[in-house]
Amino acid sequence: MEINKRLRAAKYGYIVLSILLCALGIVLIAVPDFSLTLLCWIGGILLVAFGIVKIMGYLAKDLYRLAFQFDLAFGILLIALGLILMLRADAMLHIICILLGIFILADSLLKVQIAIDSKAFGIRGWWMILTVAIIVAVIGLLLLFRPYESSAAVMVVLGLSFLGEGILNLTTVLTAVKILQKKTPHGF
Repeated sequence: MEINKRLRAAKYGYIVLSILLCALGIVLIAVPDFSLTLLCWIGGILLVAFGIVKIMGYLAKDLYRLAFQFDLAFGILLIALGLILMLRADAMLHIICILLGIFILADSLLKVQIAIDSKAFGIRGWWMILTVAIIVAVIGLLLLFRPYESSAAVMVVLGLSFLGEGILNLTTVLTAVKILQKKTPHGF
């Protein structure tokens, strides 16, 4: 079934990229003096890849149509953000924090809606999506308002935001994306 193959590819792509986001977040938390230029390139590549996977997820049409419902627009936005990060690696850290803060805040708020819709569908893990989305929204706000000055603190908050976004995406895709199993002629 072609739809199941696309959905499976999008789901596994989400999982792999979410794990990579978590890993990058952990690196930034552990090594706050990480190279900004290298971060822009790695982050840009991850954002472009995530954008492509989000568009694939949107086009795949999962059973509940919850997790990927906003992913066409967000996929395009992620590709644009990724390209900006790579092409403007010399840009100030402040601009990067604002762009990522807006994206993370918006994505978190949309995941709150997905959690509420998941509850209406009877998905038991809806509360996990909601909880992680609220935490990640707070981190997105920290990126936007930056109540800290040191570049090490900025890198740690960026790390927290990548880690949180990775966990949020993992929680959402593992909880709200259902792939129909192929039925055999005898129902087995």
